[in-house]
Amino acid sequence: MPQVTIAGRPRTHLVLALASLVGLAMFCWPLLVDVDADALGHTTDAPLAFVLLLPIVLAVVLAEMADEGIDSRALAMLGVLAALEAALRPLSAGAGGVELVFFLLVLGGRVFGPGFGFALGCLSLLASALLTAGVGPWLPFQMMASAWFGLGAGLLPRRLRGRAEIAMLAAYGALASLAYGALMNLWFWPFSLGEGTALSYVAGDPLSANLERFAVFTLVTSTLGFDLGRAITTVLAIVLLGPAILAVLRRAARRASFAPR
Repeated sequence: MPQVTIAGRPRTHLVLALASLVGLAMFCWPLLVDVDADALGHTTDAPLAFVLLLPIVLAVVLAEMADEGIDSRALAMLGVLAALEAALRPLSAGAGGVELVFFLLVLGGRVFGPGFGFALGCLSLLASALLTAGVGPWLPFQMMASAWFGLGAGLLPRRLRGRAEIAMLAAYGALASLAYGALMNLWFWPFSLGEGTALSYVAGDPLSANLERFAVFTLVTSTLGFDLGRAITTVLAIVLLGPAILAVLRRAARRASFAPR
């Protein structure tokens, strides 16, 4: 069965790379620049600025996808999956790390490619936040982290099918779930603990020292709890529901037009 994907032109890859660089700047800027205590006092301004910036990044990505000749049915599929993701998120509510959102990001990115996965991740978290009144300074970080979740699935090797494919997707889902949790810790960790604790961010310290403290913070606060629960939920959903959903999505992909201009 042929694989149908969105990504194709180098320009699309470039836009995705630039969008990802913006995301890395969002998460990592305190680790890469020497900031003083006064600057850290204004860190709440940065997330609000990115709330305005990220929709622009998403619009650019969608424009590049449209330039590839994607028809209305393909865009409709993006909307349907994003709406389904938004409906699934309140049902799982994240209690104990149980979240039903991420397995569909893996499957959608796998079938339709990295560009689709990136856009689906952004739109899904935005739609669910609007649906559940979950809009806040954390939202752009959630959107970018979930966009990478879907993008990575679209970059996995294409040749595997059957049980080998499900095993690969499950392994990716587990690792990406843990990485998502670490990223979501990174957005607030430099500013949440204050000064003087063994796990606090220290402005001006070497990158390796801050990363070591962050790794310990993540391990003791989320990796063995919420992140592990998210990984288990994602793996179980992919193993149990993945084959059937992949078949449905691939059938829909064959009907949609992805012909280049």
